[in-house]
Amino acid sequence: MTNRKEQLLAFNRLLDIMDELREKCPWDKKQTMESLRTLTIEETYELADSILNNNLNGIKGELGDLILHIIFYSKIASEISVFDIGDVLNTICEKLVIRHPHIYENEVDLDEDQVKKNWERIKLNEGKKSVLEGVPSSLPALVKAMRIQEKVSGIGFDWENIDEVFEKVEEELLEFKHEIRNNDKDLIEEEFGDVLFSLVNYARYLNINPENALGRTNKKFIKRFEYIENRAKINNREISDMSLTEMNIIWNEAKNQ
Repeated sequence: MTNRKEQLLAFNRLLDIMDELREKCPWDKKQTMESLRTLTIEETYELADSILNNNLNGIKGELGDLILHIIFYSKIASEISVFDIGDVLNTICEKLVIRHPHIYENEVDLDEDQVKKNWERIKLNEGKKSVLEGVPSSLPALVKAMRIQEKVSGIGFDWENIDEVFEKVEEELLEFKHEIRNNDKDLIEEEFGDVLFSLVNYARYLNINPENALGRTNKKFIKRFEYIENRAKINNREISDMSLTEMNIIWNEAKNQ
């Protein structure tokens, strides 16, 4: 662990390294904001994987990669005299102060829900045309559904209790089954989307992050299926030649472990 002075020295060192790489490294000199975009998205997902795996060293490394990208974008912007890293940091500092008046102005006690509602109200006062304006269009659908629901909940558009939310899940499931019986592919897809949206909403009421939950389930499935594959290799079998019954037996072994 480092103290504040050491942290500032490390940040300044990274700025110096970025300046040097941008001046001398052929790859770094060539990069633009557009070329970095997909790399930044990839780094963000790598951070998410490390968090999901509780890999603390991995989290440290991936956070470093993301900080580098922030410095990189800022360096490119400074070269065309648009903004620099100081402007970036001051902008977020000012935003945090403005959106936390209960800390920096009134010094009143608010609970978590009140803070969220206050945040959205202040954003609208800043000139946002819609509460949903800040939800990126390119977000993965599951994450986007969660953010949409959090946003509208922040201004009071929400269910009164969790029982109503689960009733909505059951209602959407019935509509989904109805369209399956009618065999209309477009309506089946639409109702399936409604089921997912209502389940995401229910997860929010349970304080469950659906993206994390599904990520853990994916990880669990992969681990169990790889167990089946390994058992097949040990027994000199091709997994494609195994019966479903055989695979289910080994699957249950993996579950028990």
